[in-house]
Amino acid sequence: MNKTRKAIVDLGQDLVKKIEKKKQPQIIVPVRALSNVIYNRKTKQLELGNKKSERQFFNVAHAKKFLQTLEIAAISKELMEETKHASLRDVFYMAKRTIPNTDTNIVDEQSESDKAIEDLELITGGSREQLHVNANKNGSVAGKVTIVDKGDTIQWDKMGSGGWSIPSNVEEIKFKKMQAKYVLYMEKAAVWERLHEDKFWEKHKCIIMSSQGQTTRGIRRLLQRLSSEHKLPIYVLADFDPYGVYIYSVIKYGSINLAHMSGKMSIPSVRFLGITADDIIKYDLKKHFIKLKDIDIARLKQIGNYEWFKDNKPWQRQFKMMKDFGAKAEIQALSSRGISFISEKYLPEKIKKNEVID
Repeated sequence: MNKTRKAIVDLGQDLVKKIEKKKQPQIIVPVRALSNVIYNRKTKQLELGNKKSERQFFNVAHAKKFLQTLEIAAISKELMEETKHASLRDVFYMAKRTIPNTDTNIVDEQSESDKAIEDLELITGGSREQLHVNANKNGSVAGKVTIVDKGDTIQWDKMGSGGWSIPSNVEEIKFKKMQAKYVLYMEKAAVWERLHEDKFWEKHKCIIMSSQGQTTRGIRRLLQRLSSEHKLPIYVLADFDPYGVYIYSVIKYGSINLAHMSGKMSIPSVRFLGITADDIIKYDLKKHFIKLKDIDIARLKQIGNYEWFKDNKPWQRQFKMMKDFGAKAEIQALSSRGISFISEKYLPEKIKKNEVID
């Protein structure tokens, strides 16, 4: 029996013992909130603190979440026993049923089952993937790399125009051949497609990887494995806006919501390549500005006050310039200089000159 399954069995047995002794059934769950997240300056990673919360079955305010956690634990145990995996959406529908003799559902929205899965990660010490739950695929990669995935040999440079689709669970992937000097990650699939069509990965001996917006856990774990196991530098290419900065922050330091997974997800050595305020001035991109909305300004202020950014002078300079501009800019603004400007001039020059922000 693996550790994750054993932890679920232990949870169930502990609750049974409490019930047999006529004690209050309860579950102890670490608090997942900014108030319980610590920034470790030595490791440059977010870590979960020691605060814990109790969920008591006979407490009206706790009862539903208590039941949701046990329902998801039962589903996960069944999946492990059958050696099958389910998607987040599958798990939601497996859990969505009415509690006998009531008109109340165990879960009404997928956000409820998703949160229960994250709680179960904390309780068991296992990842979502170890609980046999996967998210949807949402990313592409290309480069001179050969891997073995569940017995299949896959060449990332032989996957056509779409590249290799990055799965939710990358733990079992074995790297067979690696010909790359660095990894370039970008938030936008459209930018990845431009670089892929221009064979940027072939010309510059690198790996190009993308998602569509916020980075998935599978992508973050794959990036971390490439960094830790193959010592490849990781560069992030994102929009010049608060959300682009946040994507970089999550990859580098970890996320507040998943601070308990930072050890397997964060990459302290990652660097932000662009686009930056300096690029906007250098390449005369102001005419392509998008005005900041109130929500953008509030998000910029919030990010600027994060402990891992507030004493970082290069980043504070970028934040100030963004605020002074009163505007943001997209990566695709570089296309105004030519459709392949980004692959032929912008990226090669920035990487060669090491014009990055830490």
